[in-house]
Amino acid sequence: MAAARDYDLTTGSIAGHFRRLAIPAALGMLFTTLYNVVDVYFAGQIGTDAQAGLAIGFQAFFVLIAVAFGLSSAMSALVGNARGAKDDRMARRLAVQGLAFATIATIVLMIFAVWFGPRAIALISEPGAYRDAATGYFYWLIAALPGFILAFSANGILQAHGDSVTLQRGQMVAFLANIGLNPLFIYGIPGVIGGLGFNGIALATILSQTGVMIWILWTVSRLQIMRGVELRHVRLELSIVKDILAQMLPTTTAMMVMFVSGFVVQFALKGFGEEAIAAYGIALRIEQILLLPVLGMTGALLPIAAQNYGAQDHARVREAVWFCWKLGFLMTALAAPVLWFGGAFAMGLFTEDARVIPIGQSYLRVDGFLFPLYMMLFAINSLLQALKKPVYTLWISLYRQGFGVAFFVWLLIGVFRMDVWGVWLGIGVAVSSGWAIALWITIRISKEKIGGLRA
Repeated sequence: MAAARDYDLTTGSIAGHFRRLAIPAALGMLFTTLYNVVDVYFAGQIGTDAQAGLAIGFQAFFVLIAVAFGLSSAMSALVGNARGAKDDRMARRLAVQGLAFATIATIVLMIFAVWFGPRAIALISEPGAYRDAATGYFYWLIAALPGFILAFSANGILQAHGDSVTLQRGQMVAFLANIGLNPLFIYGIPGVIGGLGFNGIALATILSQTGVMIWILWTVSRLQIMRGVELRHVRLELSIVKDILAQMLPTTTAMMVMFVSGFVVQFALKGFGEEAIAAYGIALRIEQILLLPVLGMTGALLPIAAQNYGAQDHARVREAVWFCWKLGFLMTALAAPVLWFGGAFAMGLFTEDARVIPIGQSYLRVDGFLFPLYMMLFAINSLLQALKKPVYTLWISLYRQGFGVAFFVWLLIGVFRMDVWGVWLGIGVAVSSGWAIALWITIRISKEKIGGLRA
């Protein structure tokens, strides 16, 4: 049985394709972010130590699921190119091999996580209650790795077909389930089952994200290209694995660098106390909510550009990029004032700690100026992935989130002895200079692959 959503993105209105893909994607990410907001809220009911432990434990976990982001992008680009070229046989081979590879990667990462987690957490925290909370939370989350990695990989296949609705529906149900599962597992039912306390948040994540994984894999199985799949197709082929790795590794490494950058920031913040770490964790959630429309739109650029590049319609690739940027500037212009003037109010929704709120507010004020640059960077990453040049996303990330954040934060707080403002401004300088480098690279690659951005 064919899936209901299987779109040819090489014909029709570019604006229409963005609307069809970006709105469900943004809604899906909204529910994902609200899912995290629920976790932050319930951690706040337990205390500031729990909120700091949640921020650090989830940061360590996100380093591991960088593989999921890489596989999602790889599947979207590779299957999208094959779909654009009308080669369904190759699309099927890539999809099946990608899911098989994702399964093996999940097993390896679960084993690695047992060693990695506590060491990473110890590096960016001080001994005490919030480190203990983070470590216990992380151990529980290891069981959620299959739900994230396999779901993200399968969703890349759906994105290549123009389907961003399936993930949206899965995350919506997961969010609603999380509202009920969090208090159930944290507090239990008096006289019936005992509560797990802070670790109940992790158990709720395991169950809900496993459900999302099952839903997305089932939807993939209904695609037209999956007809005729046999067990022998699961056996990994070296040529396909090389293609997947070539697309996945740069994105995965770039994501790991991004998450490691988060560790660098938290390492710098630990000198300012647990309040600074908790503030950063809450402020990131607020930032994510406001970035959702931008993330949905720039994420939609990948399958649109990938299918049209596969069809060798370079004019439509250029049209998609400019449409994405123009709409993105409008979105960020609307979001920035919210960050500048509403930061304290937004922080107050998640914590009553008077020491935490002004720290988070200061981060959000700097963040408001960076929103247009984030938008262009996200779009550039999608374009480079679609053009089969993902390695440049790695070099950009290595500078911006690897060297840049570490160097400029160190310079401002280590040499010039600034307070937390030095951390925020260091991030700002790294993002700004990284954007300039990324734009220069994109102009060069676009000229080589599609005749330039304005041909």
